[in-house]
Amino acid sequence: MKQVRKIIQIDDEKCNGCGQCVTGCAEGALAIVDGKAKVISDNLCDGLGACIGECPQDALQIVEREAEVFDEHAVEQHLEAQAAKQPKAMACGCPSAQIQSFAPCTQANAPGRQIPLQGSALSHWPVQIRLVPPTAPFLKGADLLVAADCVPVAFPTFHQEFLRGKVVMLGCPKFDDAQSYVEKFTAIFKAAGLKSITVVIMEVPCCAGLPRIVEIAQREAGTHIPFNLVVVSTRGNILQERKVA
Repeated sequence: MKQVRKIIQIDDEKCNGCGQCVTGCAEGALAIVDGKAKVISDNLCDGLGACIGECPQDALQIVEREAEVFDEHAVEQHLEAQAAKQPKAMACGCPSAQIQSFAPCTQANAPGRQIPLQGSALSHWPVQIRLVPPTAPFLKGADLLVAADCVPVAFPTFHQEFLRGKVVMLGCPKFDDAQSYVEKFTAIFKAAGLKSITVVIMEVPCCAGLPRIVEIAQREAGTHIPFNLVVVSTRGNILQERKVA
């Protein structure tokens, strides 16, 4: 059933696909599609505009138009479906889902190279946000590093300067489901008793959603762990480093 009511409208020209509005929508009515924020379905949008304040590009506004009536039951079903997309360990024991902890390497041989490479500082597996279960033993009391998955490619000494001594989780807030990230980190913050959090992102706009996801998850988990935010340029330089209360 349709009626004239308030609903969110997104200006594609202004939207840069950063995804901050997605994490600001409790109903899960927004998603990044082809690099732009979209209303998934009119009946999921309550039209209250909580997402508007999250947009750094002023691309969202409330308009009045004919739209499907807001449906709380549909919202519940949608959020449950999103939660069900969370990956589970595979019965076949796929290495991508198998939890492993191991001692970081001190040095790695580099066949065919004239100089040795520094050893990997990675101490666990898996590393993708979507694959790490909130109950993973390596998370307990850890110093957590949350990094956009482009950072290790752009920053040449990622292992030495960021990863050493930390547990890492990698992801992309633009191409993955931001709401599932919020739910994952909320569960981790409630269960893991983390000592610290460091968030490292690229300078590109789509990365800006990652620290926002951590902030929202902390609020929902009721935790108050100050975290360090580091912004890296596409040429591998640190542009900004600050503490987020």
